[in-house]
Amino acid sequence: MRIDLLTREYPPHIYGGAGVHVEQLSKVLAERAEVTVRAFDGPRKPDEVPLVPDGSLHVVGYDVPAELSQDNMALQTFGVDLQMANDVDGDITHAHTWYACLAGRLAQQMHDIPLVVTAHSLEPFRPWKRDQLGGGYNLSSWAERDAFTHADRVIAVSEGMKQDIHTAYPSIDTAKIAVVHNGITVSDFATPSPDDPGWKVFERYHIDRNKPTLLFVGRVTRQKGLPYLLRALPLIDKDIQVVLCAGAPDTEELGNEVRSSFAQLKAERGNVIWIEAMLPRSELNALEHGCNAFICPSIYEPLGIVNLEAMACGLPVVASATGGIPEVVVDGVTGYLVPIEQKRDGSGTPIHPEDFVHDMAAAINRLMENPQRAKEMGEAGFRRARDQFSWERIADETMDVYRQVLR
Repeated sequence: MRIDLLTREYPPHIYGGAGVHVEQLSKVLAERAEVTVRAFDGPRKPDEVPLVPDGSLHVVGYDVPAELSQDNMALQTFGVDLQMANDVDGDITHAHTWYACLAGRLAQQMHDIPLVVTAHSLEPFRPWKRDQLGGGYNLSSWAERDAFTHADRVIAVSEGMKQDIHTAYPSIDTAKIAVVHNGITVSDFATPSPDDPGWKVFERYHIDRNKPTLLFVGRVTRQKGLPYLLRALPLIDKDIQVVLCAGAPDTEELGNEVRSSFAQLKAERGNVIWIEAMLPRSELNALEHGCNAFICPSIYEPLGIVNLEAMACGLPVVASATGGIPEVVVDGVTGYLVPIEQKRDGSGTPIHPEDFVHDMAAAINRLMENPQRAKEMGEAGFRRARDQFSWERIADETMDVYRQVLR
């Protein structure tokens, strides 16, 4: 079987969970089939491509056409999609995120090749993207809708996402939607050796390893719920050190909003560090192993691969009970879930934001006040990530979807 994976992100250009997903999926699929990854951000050098022993993984990178380089991001995206669609030559095409949806849909029609799409998020549930894309949000929404409604199969990364697909696109036959969770390669998150250079992240950002420390990792985007976390932090024990690893703001306005809130928090509470950068994997891995707990305050999270990564590092997790998160974090076992009642207008805005903020703070305090219990939850989370979310299992389930489509 020859598989074309179409994606916005691929090493060395990864900034979110979808990119991590495609990177790992491509490697395990290449052990079972011939895989060609078609990605944005131009051609890759040989040392930038993940190694697969038998050479069955190929990566083709595309640049935005020069004549579109100053245009709206959606038009730039479509310029890459047209190139991808022209080159697809596999037995099946698998598109990830709206960025690659148009390429998959055009390839399906032009080459008469079955199309599978994976829903990592849905444009109707991310209305704040209009702040980033302007009128391009209408185009991204159209590309996603057209691909999803015409795909031969849609993969949801959680049961929660399956329900969202049905809500957003009710015309899709639910029999066409398969649930295949995101995964984790636990061995990639092993404790670094004492002399690993990744540990220098603590010294560089003046993080005290002797203090109980809460960690947040995520992009500065509305869906990650960072503004609510910043409102909750003044309510937690002031002896808890907080590290916010948050970069790549969706818009300048949101970036400025978070900077202002952080400055106020630092002045009023202190004991908080903001790493306004996307850290390399080695440093992020050291950071996760050097902290005591992880916080995920998202208001929209189809699954939450960041929670799996934290669990793979043995961290207990406090997370919003939204989307696919409850399928990953087991309340009272691997951490605590924070209840959240949300508007059904697509924005995910908490109906009672003050309750959400106070419940979040209470859950953090509850976790951090009992270090032994927190450690036990972290160990339980590690076992759950290892046993329930292995990439080998996910690759087999994905291959089953392909076979069903080809039959």
